[in-house]
Amino acid sequence: MSLIEDLNWRYATKKMNGETVSQEKVDYILEAAWLAPSSSGLQPFEIFVITSPELKAQIQPIAFGQSQIVDGSHLLVFAAWDKYTEERINEVFSRMNAERGLPDSATDDYRKNLIGMLTPMSAEQNFAHAAKQAYISLGLAMAAAAEQKVDATPMEGFNAAELDKLLNLSEKGLRSTAILPLGYRDTANDWLANLKKVRTPKDKFLNFID
Repeated sequence: MSLIEDLNWRYATKKMNGETVSQEKVDYILEAAWLAPSSSGLQPFEIFVITSPELKAQIQPIAFGQSQIVDGSHLLVFAAWDKYTEERINEVFSRMNAERGLPDSATDDYRKNLIGMLTPMSAEQNFAHAAKQAYISLGLAMAAAAEQKVDATPMEGFNAAELDKLLNLSEKGLRSTAILPLGYRDTANDWLANLKKVRTPKDKFLNFID
């Protein structure tokens, strides 16, 4: 039951105390994010780990002044591929086959079907699909953080276009999807810290079909 206990412990921390999270804990959180499943194993996103106080100070106004950006220890930026291309998909499968000791042709049929399905879609459809994969990783990062008793506050409240420009993401073929400050709660100054965790009643949330 420790995962349930960890999830009950965590909340969307509104105020962090500036304490540094150890590299060991950050590495653990990043490992969980890296190991997250993704559609066809493509992992169509990257994570940027920001510790620079100067850069975090530049990001804070882009995130509408939210204090966790600068009071947190680390800031993770999840950035998804802006589109799927034949080259990107081929690169993933070629690496996958090489690491598994398989000939590059081993996945030809699957790869071709995937390319035929994804590349005709619009760039916005591609980005939406890639962003969903990034969110799976985000969720596991949050669960791992809770296990390590590190606070993590997922945020969509930021100007993505401005953040993309600041981090030169478009040059890398990426677009920001979510940001995740890591740190420790400032219980005395966080209005949400001691409030009851509330969720939709289970009888309205869970639907069982026999």
